Amino acid sequence: MAVQWVLVCHGIITLLVVISFLCGQWPIFQGTFVERIHNFLTFGAYDYFLKFVGWVCGNRGLNAVLSVEYYCCYRSNPTLQIFYVAILSATYYFIVTSSFVYIPNYYLGEIHRYTSIVAVGIGIVLFLLTSFSDPGTITAKNVTQYISVYPYDNVIYSEKECSTCKILKPARSKHCSVCDRCVARFDHHCGWMNNCIGERNTRYFMAFLYWHFFLCLYGAVAIILILASRLKELKIIHILTVYYGVDNSIRGLAPHVAQTYKWQDHTNLQMKINEAKASALALKTSINGLGLESKPPQSKWKSFFRRSPLSDAEFAVEKNVYDKGVVHNLCEVLFPFSTRSSFVRAKEKYH
Repeated sequence: MAVQWVLVCHGIITLLVVISFLCGQWPIFQGTFVERIHNFLTFGAYDYFLKFVGWVCGNRGLNAVLSVEYYCCYRSNPTLQIFYVAILSATYYFIVTSSFVYIPNYYLGEIHRYTSIVAVGIGIVLFLLTSFSDPGTITAKNVTQYISVYPYDNVIYSEKECSTCKILKPARSKHCSVCDRCVARFDHHCGWMNNCIGERNTRYFMAFLYWHFFLCLYGAVAIILILASRLKELKIIHILTVYYGVDNSIRGLAPHVAQTYKWQDHTNLQMKINEAKASALALKTSINGLGLESKPPQSKWKSFFRRSPLSDAEFAVEKNVYDKGVVHNLCEVLFPFSTRSSFVRAKEKYH
């Protein structure tokens, strides 16, 4: 049972990390712990690590770490790809060995043994597609087609030659210094994929991210249902309510269940909860007394859905030629121009 609680904590933490990493900069999370986790994951943790290495090992150790960073992030290599496969394999092995013995149960059918394999398999397929597909490499042979479908707006993008490839750079393209190639509708170079994310494989990359979010959610729900089934099989709720007189409610049962049936710890836990409630009430009373005249904070939901200040500006802004609406922009990601038959004919049209 303790192993299953570890899995629940693992699932919750994983879900929190994924949401914080992907959505931590949304206005709705501004000033919350989600934004702080996002900042820690993206910048803070690594900065603290570098300071620690410099303090312990000096400049020589710091330079060694920076050399590894440069190799992993700024040179084409499979290090992070191998690391991803290792993490996925170890996590799935741990889940199989610790939880599959409780499937099927009251809430999960035996099919979930196989759907989990399919779900992980789809994630690996998306990983491979993103890693080894062409991101939209621009060459002398196809540059005219790309210029035709990604024209210059002469505001953000104007006609310019790539100093490395010596060919024209279509709008929204960029030369990747890691892969040493120009990529159409370049987004970024992903070290985890050891590949650029561009016009042809953005769809695989987005599918990879959303599918792994689904995997985290699916795993967390499955583990919760396994625990609920174990409580039902062992008649824990019945024992607590009938023999120990515990109130049959989530609030009444949760402290007992969370203690994994360690009854001797319940009294101490309840005492700490009461003390915490008293302290929180006193703090709330104190804050209310000091802040009667303070202005209530703006709702984060309201700030999330409010119009951008730029939309109320009184000056005219030239229309963004690349903003074709949600539907058309999404279709451009799902069905890249270079995969369409019209792309081949674009060369003749451009000339």
